[in-house]
Amino acid sequence: MIRMRALASGAAMLAVLASGTAAAETVRIGFIDPLSGLMAPVGQNQLKSWQYVAELANQNKWAGDHKFEVVGFDNKLSPQESLTILKQAVDQGMRYVVQGNGSSVGLALLDAVGKHNDRNPGKEVVYLNYAAVDPDMTNSKCNYWHFRLDANSDMKMEALTTYLAQNKNVKKVYLINQNYSFGHQVARAAKEYLKRKRPDIEIVGEDLHPLAQVKDFAPYVAKIKAAGADTVITGNWGSDLALLIKAAKDGGLDSNFYTYYGATTGVPTAMGAAGAERVRYVGYYNPNNKGFRGADVVEGYEKKYNDDFYVMAAYTGIAMLSKAIKDTGSTDPVKVAKAMEGMKVESLNGTVEMRASDHQAQQPLTIATWTKVDGKEVRFDQENTGYGWKTNAVLDASVAAQPTTCKMKRPAG
Repeated sequence: MIRMRALASGAAMLAVLASGTAAAETVRIGFIDPLSGLMAPVGQNQLKSWQYVAELANQNKWAGDHKFEVVGFDNKLSPQESLTILKQAVDQGMRYVVQGNGSSVGLALLDAVGKHNDRNPGKEVVYLNYAAVDPDMTNSKCNYWHFRLDANSDMKMEALTTYLAQNKNVKKVYLINQNYSFGHQVARAAKEYLKRKRPDIEIVGEDLHPLAQVKDFAPYVAKIKAAGADTVITGNWGSDLALLIKAAKDGGLDSNFYTYYGATTGVPTAMGAAGAERVRYVGYYNPNNKGFRGADVVEGYEKKYNDDFYVMAAYTGIAMLSKAIKDTGSTDPVKVAKAMEGMKVESLNGTVEMRASDHQAQQPLTIATWTKVDGKEVRFDQENTGYGWKTNAVLDASVAAQPTTCKMKRPAG
């Protein structure tokens, strides 16, 4: 009997090998982002978003019989802590990691993953980047094992300034950003692109402040008011944007805000009615889109977590992983990474292409304005405020596309 079972088991294994399809596995994904401190609300939302989409994929067999499990690690927004966690995740058998909050962390992980893979053939790791948007990550510092699902900061500024340039009421702009690589890139791009598209616009002030350390933005708001700015451009995210918007409301600042992350956790509550028709964001998704594409995901997430789904990159990322696994019949990161190059998937915002030359996702971008819910154009609110985002424009991927200086070094074979 024992021998017969062994023969049957062996036959089954041979059948699997002959078919070229790996036995069903659970692909464990390490989520490395802040889950404590000032940025914790953002990180917690994003972790739940990845876990929710993973559940959708499992239920609907996006990757066939393979399943996903997303495991959260708290990096406290520290690059050094993130490198320690990366080692822990690898030691626990995780071959895929995701991260998004902070390009300083992203750059550290990109470098560490590349070095790990060079030194450990057969134990490669793929890094899915869903929100660290420093352009260098897909240009001078690009790496084969890194895939960016979000638009980089230059792409977003290209789209934002294309839209803003059409508004002749914009005459005086103030720039306020976080003092690290991403904030510097936002400020640089804003000045360059406005000069090219609207040389008549005056930059009346600029500030760079510490990341996740400022608790009172009143002094910054006072400077913006004194400069006479009619428009503020900021790449701030998390508590740094929520507290800035709150200080602007409390300080009676009536400037219009053009943001990257106005739709992220905490900011909607900080704005409330005071931000209506004055705060805009540029991003890859607005649930209040034409036809409300993705409404089932937004509604399902809210029902489960009593929270808002805005991390659409999680949907794109799991969709791409699933397609690569299904197409190759393997969960091996080497095969999956190769399959993801040049891949196109239908995500919640339309077609997303993972450009092979630099592993930078190309996708439509949206400009939206904070507006009172009307049940027609604005169906979904955020944070139970009664306000949500009205789509002003959807810009084709070609509008924001940027050239790349990436010289991709690919694995042998």
